[in-house]
Amino acid sequence: QVQLVESGGGLVQAGGSLRLSCRASGRAFSLNAMAWFRQAPGKEREFVAAISWSGGSTYYTDSVKGRFTISRDNAKNTVYLQMNSLKPEDTAVYYCAARKRNLSITTRLYEYWGQGTQVTVSS
Repeated sequence: QVQLVESGGGLVQAGGSLRLSCRASGRAFSLNAMAWFRQAPGKEREFVAAISWSGGSTYYTDSVKGRFTISRDNAKNTVYLQMNSLKPEDTAVYYCAARKRNLSITTRLYEYWGQGTQVTVSS
């Protein structure tokens, strides 16, 4: 099994920055793609960003392009999400996800999930 633990959430003013981290443990060597999703109150969970095992391929939802950067350190079994120029509409619980196969933007294709970390952006 694989366990994912997120950290780095918090309260920030609009225009500020946060960096989320997600550390994988257990059978982390079996993982390929890792991703971040988010869920705002009353809304469905949505894709934010994903990265391949090598880090050579990344994909972002349009609303975060140019502001968020996903990266990973396989030696530390950790994936990061650097979030800059944050907006109030970025407020959500952010979830780390992982799967054994290739990069995907589809929620149901990810096998492993973290517990989530709250990000709140004040205006």
